[in-house]
Amino acid sequence: MFVQHLTALLAAASLAAAAQSQPQPPGRAAPIAVAQASAPSAALPQLEGKTIEGRPFTLASQRGKVVLLMLWSTDCAVCRDKMPELRQNYEGWAGKPFELVLVSVDRKVQDVFAYEQIISRTVPLKQRFVQLWAGEPGHRDNLGRPAQLPAAWLIDKSGKVVERYSGRIPAEAWDRIAELL
Repeated sequence: MFVQHLTALLAAASLAAAAQSQPQPPGRAAPIAVAQASAPSAALPQLEGKTIEGRPFTLASQRGKVVLLMLWSTDCAVCRDKMPELRQNYEGWAGKPFELVLVSVDRKVQDVFAYEQIISRTVPLKQRFVQLWAGEPGHRDNLGRPAQLPAAWLIDKSGKVVERYSGRIPAEAWDRIAELL
C-alpha cells in the first residue's frame, strides 16, 4: 500500500511539474520571475564590443561610474515592460556617475534594430543608453547566458559587482544605486 501511495504521489508531482514548465525554443530564455538579489560573483564582469550604433565599447571604460548592466531580449515581456522605468531613472541621474548598459541576447540583430527603430521615434535622446548585441562578431563577455531574463549586475565605481538580479529588477535596486552614487 505504501509503495502504491508513493508511486501515486510521484506521478502527481511529475504531472504538476510538467504542467508548470513550458517548453522554450532553442536559445530562448525561460519564463520570467521576480528578481532575487544574490551575492556578487568573484569574477568581475568583462564586456567589449560595438554598440548598436557601431561605436566601440568596453565595460572597463566605465570605471568611476556606477553601472547597471542588464541582459535582455526583445521577446521578453518583463524586459520591455521595464524600459520606461530604466529610461526615466537614467534621465534622472544625468550628470551623475551612472551608466546603464544593456546587452541584447536576441538571436537576430534585425529584432534589435526593429525595436530601436521604434524607440528612436518615440524616446528622447536624453533617455537613450548604451546598448550592445551579444551576437555581434566582436562581442566578448564573461556573463554567461542566464536561465531567465532580465539578468542584471550592479557594479560600483571601482568595477566590483555589488548585487546581481535575476528576473524583474526590484524597486530597492534603485535605492541601492542612489547609495552608490
